[in-house]
Amino acid sequence: MHQNTVDPAAKWLVQKYGGTSVGKFAAKIAEDIIPEYLDQHKVAIVCSARSGSTKALGTTNLLLKAASEALQRTSNPSETPGTMSPAGVFNRLTNYQSPFTSPGKSSPTSATPGISLGMSPMHAATPTFSETVDVIRSEHINAAKAAVRNPELLKELESEIERDCESIRSFLFATQVIDEISPRSRDSIIGFGERLGCKLVATILRDRGIDAEFVSLENIIPLSESDNFVDSETLDQDFYDRVADVVAERIKQCGNRVPVVTGFFGPVPGSLLRQVGRGYTDLLAALLAAGLGASELQIWKEVDGIFTADPRKVPTARLIPIISPEEAAELTYYGSEVVHPFTMDQVIRRKIPIRIKNVENPSGGGTVIHPDPDVEGVTNGADPSYPPVIPTTSAAKASLALASPYADKHSPLRQPTAVTIKEHIIVLNVNSNRKNVSHGFLATIFGTLDRFGVVVDLISTSEVYVSMAIEDNYDKKMLDRVVRELSKSGTVQVIRDMAILSLVGKSMRNMIGISGRMFTTLGQGNVNIEMISQGANEINISCVIDGRDAVKALNLIHQSCLQIRPEGERGRGAFRR
Repeated sequence: MHQNTVDPAAKWLVQKYGGTSVGKFAAKIAEDIIPEYLDQHKVAIVCSARSGSTKALGTTNLLLKAASEALQRTSNPSETPGTMSPAGVFNRLTNYQSPFTSPGKSSPTSATPGISLGMSPMHAATPTFSETVDVIRSEHINAAKAAVRNPELLKELESEIERDCESIRSFLFATQVIDEISPRSRDSIIGFGERLGCKLVATILRDRGIDAEFVSLENIIPLSESDNFVDSETLDQDFYDRVADVVAERIKQCGNRVPVVTGFFGPVPGSLLRQVGRGYTDLLAALLAAGLGASELQIWKEVDGIFTADPRKVPTARLIPIISPEEAAELTYYGSEVVHPFTMDQVIRRKIPIRIKNVENPSGGGTVIHPDPDVEGVTNGADPSYPPVIPTTSAAKASLALASPYADKHSPLRQPTAVTIKEHIIVLNVNSNRKNVSHGFLATIFGTLDRFGVVVDLISTSEVYVSMAIEDNYDKKMLDRVVRELSKSGTVQVIRDMAILSLVGKSMRNMIGISGRMFTTLGQGNVNIEMISQGANEINISCVIDGRDAVKALNLIHQSCLQIRPEGERGRGAFRR
């Protein structure tokens, strides 16, 4: 079987595949992508939980749904989670169908469908969560039948899927009996998704002649290590460095086999979902790449890479071949789905580049997030198909100056890297009632936001006036409470259905006139600006506009600031006087 290269000088290459890639393109990954890398690299694969035919049928969503269903009150509406008496627990235990019984199957532990504690079969009822688990089971069984051709491998995989789904059912049954799901238990529940997805991918690889090994990381962090951090609010970098080392050591034990690794890496202190969120698979891939000293971390998606704008909204958007980590982080903050900045930092600090690639176009170069700021192209988002122009006549020089008033006379044409839009924004304007001094006014505003956990995307302040842009994803009642609290400090105005437009580029620090061009373009396009903010790192200029103008503004700024094609002779070199 095809294995990882035996060349001792070969470096590791970590590939991360998302849920959609695993759900729709697992066979393509096994046939067209991974074999291309095995002879030159030692490849490690990290997989997310498999997506479904719809977002609601995604494995992680179904597992979270099942967890919620396990705590639903069905027999006694007066019960609330965490308040059941010991007698109530016993009654629930004696009046439940066995979690090991699926529709159409006999229980492996009992001849009757109920638990053998004196319960009559007529009282048995299938828990709602069991039906959800059956959906997960059928989704993976169907995927296995569609992709695995070897009957023996298929039979083995089906048995694994059945076994894991019965484990999920048993786990959920236990949580329903004790009437509680702790944060760590919820982590364990969603961890089943990566197990199922990775087993599917590993079997498909073996079916295609690649010697793959399924690697589960659910117990990779020792319990003693975990307990030391149980009271931590946040995990420090030393913890993540230790995780990187222990994960890398486990992967090296696979020898020449291709490891297929779960993105879920066990009971992280304080809960993986709370500490990291649902992007933990990307984080694990980054930690693995750091621990192995990989030559590159590849994030495989269903897009060619990072574009100068959303190509679904801007037809003239171009692929960015190389970008700095700072620019990628800004694009992530302001609406583009790139890589979470914290995840990115785990590999960038080890000088490992990240490449975004498309599973549907594996021969494409993708976009490289490069850790070295001095690499040519990192500080200039210009399309390489338009090389710098050498003006040779006074007319050409005048044309260039007119087209790009912020270009340095002695350096190649500079332009921003990308423009992005973040929709569904609310603007909160707070005007002080002047009964507070300025520092007390701002302290009260920020204290209120902190108390309610409100994250501010943009802010503009003066002594007695604050404008804040926040995402419209908070509960209405909670947001009303925030507004009432802010009203104690002054008059509050709430403006809904807004959008944040951000122009991003590392070289913008030295672009004289770029702000003027951006806002003049919006003004000429009749796009009203509600507030303006520039990032502290000076590589983005953002403004808040009406959400109805979002797509129009995106195209206007892309055409004005990112599609500059000066007339004149083409050639390579710096501008001359």
